[in-house]
Amino acid sequence: MSVSRRISDLLRAGLIALALASAPGTAPAQSDAAPGATSPVVIVDQERLFDDSLFGQRVLAEIDTRSEELAAENRRIETMLITEERALTEQRRTMPREAFRRRAEEFDARVTKLRSEQVEKLRVVSRMRDDARQEFYGRIGPILQSVLAEREALVLLDRRAVLSAVEAADITDIAIARIDAEIGDGVEETGDASD
Repeated sequence: MSVSRRISDLLRAGLIALALASAPGTAPAQSDAAPGATSPVVIVDQERLFDDSLFGQRVLAEIDTRSEELAAENRRIETMLITEERALTEQRRTMPREAFRRRAEEFDARVTKLRSEQVEKLRVVSRMRDDARQEFYGRIGPILQSVLAEREALVLLDRRAVLSAVEAADITDIAIARIDAEIGDGVEETGDASD
């Protein structure tokens, strides 16, 4: 089971716990709780947690850069292939039929190969975000656990699963600050032996 799947399952279980906690006969939730107040349930915005963290911002910048590079490369390849195709079309008039057929087949094979390579590069870029999110959520579990412990909370829910909550229940900013402090942008600093 993937890390993001486990987190989704935990959030779903938390929603059930919240429903039970607010069932008739239980104490009503405080609507004007002070910031930092303890609560058995806290919420986090999973999208912001990733997108606004140094880790997520680094990954998203890398994806943007790779996407732009790939788009520029695709434009260069397209221009090159159009030029080659025009040249081949011009040569058709002066070239023996069999020689032209061979050149046309070679050109088609090259186009197919280049297209396949570019599609694979696009797949790699598309997987970057999902792979990075899995790594991110795998690394932040202990950090979120420590924030929960400090706030004396028992359940963490994704904000999207909550219909209504006081702002004090949202620990997204606290979690982002802690994540940034503990894992930064996620790039491990390596010491160079020659330094």
